[in-house]
Amino acid sequence: MSRHSVAREASHLQQRLESLNEARELAEGVLPDESLQEVLEILERASSRRSLSAGHTVVGFFGATGSGKSSLFNAVNGAEIATAAARRPTTSEPLASVWGVAGSEPLLDWLEVPARHHASPVNGFADEETGLILLDLPDFDSTRLANRQIVQRMVGMVDVLVWVLDPQKYADAAVHHDFLGPLSAHGAVTLVVLNQVDKLAPADVDPVLESLRSILTGEGLGKVRVLAASALTGAGVDSVRSAIRQVAIQRQAASQRMAADVSNAARSLSEASGTGKAAGVKGGTADRLSQELAVAANVPLVVDAVASSYRLEATKRTGWPVTRWLSRFRPDPLRRLNLRREAGTAEVHRTSLPQAGAPERARTDAAVRNFADAASAGAPGPWRSAIRGAAREGRDQLPDALDQAIAGTELKAGRTSWWWGFFNVIQWLALLTALGGLGWLGVLAVLGYLQMPVPEVPRVEGWPIPTLMIAGGAVLGIVLALAGRVLASLAAGARARAARRRLEAAVADVAERLVVEPVKVELTRFAAFAEALRKAS
Repeated sequence: MSRHSVAREASHLQQRLESLNEARELAEGVLPDESLQEVLEILERASSRRSLSAGHTVVGFFGATGSGKSSLFNAVNGAEIATAAARRPTTSEPLASVWGVAGSEPLLDWLEVPARHHASPVNGFADEETGLILLDLPDFDSTRLANRQIVQRMVGMVDVLVWVLDPQKYADAAVHHDFLGPLSAHGAVTLVVLNQVDKLAPADVDPVLESLRSILTGEGLGKVRVLAASALTGAGVDSVRSAIRQVAIQRQAASQRMAADVSNAARSLSEASGTGKAAGVKGGTADRLSQELAVAANVPLVVDAVASSYRLEATKRTGWPVTRWLSRFRPDPLRRLNLRREAGTAEVHRTSLPQAGAPERARTDAAVRNFADAASAGAPGPWRSAIRGAAREGRDQLPDALDQAIAGTELKAGRTSWWWGFFNVIQWLALLTALGGLGWLGVLAVLGYLQMPVPEVPRVEGWPIPTLMIAGGAVLGIVLALAGRVLASLAAGARARAARRRLEAAVADVAERLVVEPVKVELTRFAAFAEALRKAS
């Protein structure tokens, strides 16, 4: 592989690692902690491995008791290292055989392999330029817990995994179920060796190998290279060496191992998350939420109060002066609700609207739940729960927030209408005219009572002008009062509709802030998680 290809692969791996970490961070609080912890461990291992020698390939020999793993290790090394190492009294301790000591120490320290052997060059296999580390590891089926823990740890850390099986236990469920199966994505860095083929009749070797390949294929490892060897006779050892050397000289095993780990981790996160695409926030669902919250927050009651308050104020300003004073004894509906803001006052206060009872709370809860259900429809289970939870978080704040929103909405209750002044002037002129007629007739009556000369009263079409003044003033006042009621009703309806729009907008702002926006945040988080997981995969 060319240097540019290596750099390109390294850059691609870095992007996948970053995407996997992003997916992990986005899934915190949504997916199970154990799944996220596994991903974090993979990321930490990858970070540590990338910081260590890229010129060395670590090959681990894994096998069960009696598989001849250490014997094959010795055969590949060309020396009895596994038994001759002075500092390795038992097989419970990993042993490293190193070609290319320079730069290997930090890597072996990270692997926690204290027993190290500086291997001699093996012609056609490895020398100091090869940068190869072979590890002989404890038996994975050891009765000692410490040994099994070492194997489990090394399975996740070495660059290349060599599984040494024997003809008697090659189908053992322990190795396939606990180790090979979960590593199905690691085919490029996995080698399976059927050792001790000298114990089989020559005619049985191929059928056993075919049976082993069939088992591996069923576990997703159909592309794994399977070799037959005998550490005792040396048959097939050169093939094992060749396979290991080919991986070592390409200097890509560590990256391929990490790439496989990322694929496994991404698949694990995908399985924990589930698949699906959330419906998202639609305009109609947000509008329905706002409408339900408006009803629960008594917006219709406030709208009716706006209309009633306008009609009452119009009557006070334009009604017949003889009777309009009676309207002052009627309470202002907006003032009773503590919603009548005096001119020039910007203070936001609490309303005197009825406290939310069980029906209103149930309506609010149902509205929030229906909105969350619609927005999360199609999302996988954990994310659907997260979206619903985000919608519910602001639910307890809704009553106070809605009350404050209504209290802070400008209802324009103190604004007068242009026709009020005109009607008021005409009403008073009509009343003064009627009073003038009454006064005129009163003077004439007094003069007649005192037997004084009574002047002739002017007439129009035979009707005395004072009488016409009284009748005309009274009729005009009543007509104006009736006309004022009609105009007030029409104007009150327009003002109520304008107030409804402003109140509903205020309620929609509260719904957006406490319910819709948190849901959008979770939806965006889920979309980002899915995209990061796609890139990591």
